[in-house]
Amino acid sequence: MVLIATTAACGSTSGPAGQGAPTTAGRPSAGDQNAVRVQVEQSSLGPILTDQNGRTLYAFRNDKGRTSSCTDECVATWPALISREPATTGTGASRELLSQTDRAEGTSQATYGDWPLYYYVGDVGPGDVDGQGVDDVWFVVGADGKLIKTMP
Repeated sequence: MVLIATTAACGSTSGPAGQGAPTTAGRPSAGDQNAVRVQVEQSSLGPILTDQNGRTLYAFRNDKGRTSSCTDECVATWPALISREPATTGTGASRELLSQTDRAEGTSQATYGDWPLYYYVGDVGPGDVDGQGVDDVWFVVGADGKLIKTMP
């Protein structure tokens, strides 16, 4: 289940082009939380991490030591990649870099390298990277587990 809330501390609700948050169609559904797979797909930024449906995965530069600092209201704009079962790897993703962390509300969030993984509600479909660079703290994650800081 995805938690819903917002906060300015985690970034604005608008993307780089002033996009507002989308309707619920842009949010991961609760059904997606049963079997989560992290994989690598090509994008306008090069190879990046996505979920099993091609939805872009982001990291928050303010997170430290694989611990999420996007809590409470932040998760409305940046829903955590959570699942009932541990995430698995798909094409191009490294099993050694994939792990999980326990969140404050008791769910398990997938991590890759040093980064807890999130969606951006401004991305309405597979391949969208509208959260890239938001507030200079949200970035897509590359196959090597490092943040990609180039802009589309």
